[in-house]
Amino acid sequence: MSTPLRILQIYPKDDYFTGAAVQLRELTLGLKGRGHEVVVATRPSETWAAKLNEAGVAHEALPMRSEVDLRSVRRLVRILKTHRIQVVHAQKGKARTLAMLAGLVTKIPVLILNRGVSFPLDPFNRLGYTTRRVTAIVAVCESIKRGLVAQGVPAEKIHVIYSGTDTDRFNPKVDGSAIRRELGLGPEDFLFTQIGVRSWKGNDDTIDALALVAPGAPRARLLVVGARGPQILHDRARARGVEDRVHVLGYREDVPEILAGSDCCVDASYAGLGITGTLREALAVETAVIASDLEGNPELVSDGETGLLFPPRDVKALGEAMLRLLRDRTLGEATARAGRARVESKFSTRAKLDATEALYRRLLAESPPR
Repeated sequence: MSTPLRILQIYPKDDYFTGAAVQLRELTLGLKGRGHEVVVATRPSETWAAKLNEAGVAHEALPMRSEVDLRSVRRLVRILKTHRIQVVHAQKGKARTLAMLAGLVTKIPVLILNRGVSFPLDPFNRLGYTTRRVTAIVAVCESIKRGLVAQGVPAEKIHVIYSGTDTDRFNPKVDGSAIRRELGLGPEDFLFTQIGVRSWKGNDDTIDALALVAPGAPRARLLVVGARGPQILHDRARARGVEDRVHVLGYREDVPEILAGSDCCVDASYAGLGITGTLREALAVETAVIASDLEGNPELVSDGETGLLFPPRDVKALGEAMLRLLRDRTLGEATARAGRARVESKFSTRAKLDATEALYRRLLAESPPR
């Protein structure tokens, strides 16, 4: 049996249900399940504390108000020494900087930084990626790795590990009937769903595309989930003449069921993304997807094979892709089945755990003795 590792995950936020938080939670529980000692440091959060305590994982609440929060640095030093931490995995840039400051006091054998977005690095952040004190960078897709290399980060320092989806929770047998009843939809209605509301998620583009589709598709509907300020989306739908076609819901925990009850998941993001998580989740329940041809999305969605791609911000092309799936249910079913197989092989939580655990061990073996 392999020797258990002592790992510290640092997440300088307090949210529990966002994509980054879910990835951290599943990685932590997976590593714990494989016998490793894992400590998780977040900003103060009753939810994180309760959930990790329930799972038997140590939780440390740190203020992490800034990248030079000395109170948090002192606490990190104590954590590193008390638990004799071997691997620190920083989930954001602020976490990396705080860990580097703590490393001035006590040695950190391996310091890893996670990179899940494609926004350009500013000069300060670039230093944080290129410094020798950061052992490695985990990029969530090849596209992000290429972007970092183009900005001067050594390629050999960057390791691509795709974010994972729990293929047991998100599976083709999930019952999606409840959301259709809630929305008053019949079997003849075709439901497009978009999860996540931010300007760069392309919510406006999706509503505009639905307006193009509507005259020739009277049963087409759009559901937007996770809305902040839903009135803005309602106003957009009203202005485009499709207010009666658009449903807007706030935060939901029944995402597998919502995706299973949908006919197609749309990701119209046009900035910042790595690979949109809801695309993995939709394909895992065998729901067809349409995605913007941007950043890492094509690493999951091959056009015509595991979904449909369209140029970002091209509303006409998005509308054409929506009409194509509306008119060809067989295509949607075939691409969804192929997508499920791809998620299982490369984008599952198990695959992520295997790759992350192997990286931790290799980097630790290569690090100088303490």
